[in-house]
Amino acid sequence: MLDETDSRLLAALQRDAHLTAEALGQMLNLSPSQAGRRRQRLETEGYITGYTARLDPVRVGLAVQAFVQVQMAAHSPEAARGFATLIATLPEVISAWTLTGEADYLLRIWCADLPALNDLIHHRLLPHPAVARVQSQIVMDQFKADAPLPVRT
Repeated sequence: MLDETDSRLLAALQRDAHLTAEALGQMLNLSPSQAGRRRQRLETEGYITGYTARLDPVRVGLAVQAFVQVQMAAHSPEAARGFATLIATLPEVISAWTLTGEADYLLRIWCADLPALNDLIHHRLLPHPAVARVQSQIVMDQFKADAPLPVRT
């Protein structure tokens, strides 16, 4: 279980993963060694699954973000594995979810431009034998950036 200090530590690290044990200790009223041990325990127990850098999509050449719903023609375990394997090979797909409802999957995609998105949909997704239909929504503007998880404090 997480205590209040653990929750505050996790919230702080989501805002800035570069915080040192000394900085964490000051924020949490702990010694640097206590803060470092807590961080290490949360990593070991799987609360912290990794550290990443957030990049500016436009600066790295990605101008189009889209959400693509995929409806499957077949729902066998083999079809699902084959589709998951395809998705794993597509770096443009930055996250994927299985869903309830009409669509079976939701994909979040970043591409350089609309022709690249068109190519991905028509030459990579739709030709897959288990895919029946795709529906895409192009993001016009993201007015709230991806936020940290709401950790209880």
